[in-house]
Amino acid sequence: MDRQALQERFGILGDSPALRRVLERVAQVAPPDITVLLEGESGVGKELVATAIHGLSRRRHKRLVVVNCGAIPEGLIESELFGAEKGAYTGATDRRTGYFEEADGGTLFLDEIGEMPLQAQVRLLRVLETGEFSRVGGTAMLTSDARVIAATNKDLGEEVRKGTFREDLYYRLSTVVLRLPSLRQRREDIVPLFEAFLARFSRQYEAPYLRLAPDAADLLRRYNWPGNVRELRNVAEQATVMVRQNPLTAEAVRPLLRGVSASAGLTLAPRPAADAADQSLLYQALLEIRAELRAVRAEVASIRDGAPGALVRLPPTVADARFAADLSPFADLGEVEQEVAYEPPAPAPFDAADTLFEVEDGVPFERDDAPDRNGARPALPDSLEAALADGLPLPTMEEAEAALIAEALRRFDGNRRQSAEALGISERTLYRKLKEE
Repeated sequence: MDRQALQERFGILGDSPALRRVLERVAQVAPPDITVLLEGESGVGKELVATAIHGLSRRRHKRLVVVNCGAIPEGLIESELFGAEKGAYTGATDRRTGYFEEADGGTLFLDEIGEMPLQAQVRLLRVLETGEFSRVGGTAMLTSDARVIAATNKDLGEEVRKGTFREDLYYRLSTVVLRLPSLRQRREDIVPLFEAFLARFSRQYEAPYLRLAPDAADLLRRYNWPGNVRELRNVAEQATVMVRQNPLTAEAVRPLLRGVSASAGLTLAPRPAADAADQSLLYQALLEIRAELRAVRAEVASIRDGAPGALVRLPPTVADARFAADLSPFADLGEVEQEVAYEPPAPAPFDAADTLFEVEDGVPFERDDAPDRNGARPALPDSLEAALADGLPLPTMEEAEAALIAEALRRFDGNRRQSAEALGISERTLYRKLKEE
């Protein structure tokens, strides 16, 4: 039987790679009479997989007996599994047949095996090893040819270390272990599953079929589903009965996502990687623009105020800033600066009070065109010096930037790496700006 036929026969929905791998293993382990341990979170469909294993085995014409070990009181679990003789305990007015007798020749599915008390684990190990057991209160030795499939939402290895589960029983049960994926591990199956549930419940309750709006589908894919398929089914059923708007929007779905079984349930998963990449590129571009603006400001200030050997604050490159601060797409950059030794040429005597003006992005820049008492100006690149002469307009930011780049290249004999370091920008940015000129 191929995978698609298996899914149709047993009602297993989904086409994700994680689910495909599980179904391939199911087809392998079903024919031989081997003990199988199903591991996975609550609600992932362990009983459905156990049914598929039984249905593909040579025992499919015999009974599949399902036992929830967590639902049986500790004092009664042995009598439930192995049966009890009349008078074995208070209220035992008749001989009772246990689940191992009922499953003889078929399959016994022990769900929530991690909840079984230690005393019952001893008897279970014996029947798994030898096929022999006795009823509670009896002495006659009975046999059962039942194949055992166990399931748990606990880490049985951890339970062994804690002393709440027998190590020998763990090794006996885990001959073959199938780990069933959670919905978070197969998000591509969430919307098809939800739509299938909507169709099922619309027929069951004779209600209109609700179509999913794109924003609702995105919300379902991003929700963490602590209850897995069981919770997904519950939300679809509630929506079919309670919601009257069509199509079904995210606003209508969100109140149904309660996530009561895990605090992380209401936490949405990150958006797809493509969106995150776009945000990262946009943020990097903004950082680069900010670094370049601060570089222009620092360079102008250093030419005006610089004395030989003075320390000038320059912004780091974007690459350096990523090591100095957390630059996730929603992190606050903060003021990340580094001190760089820089020796500008000796300026003419200068002693003028500075004034401020605002540029379009609101960043204050210090003026550099005020003359000193003797009418002299600080040393500037030729284009800036000419622009700041009396009666001439101030240069634009583009003109000032071009002049600074030209001056940096002149000082370092055309060395782009050294020029970029002096300007506080990356070499790639410098190359791009030269091409734009």
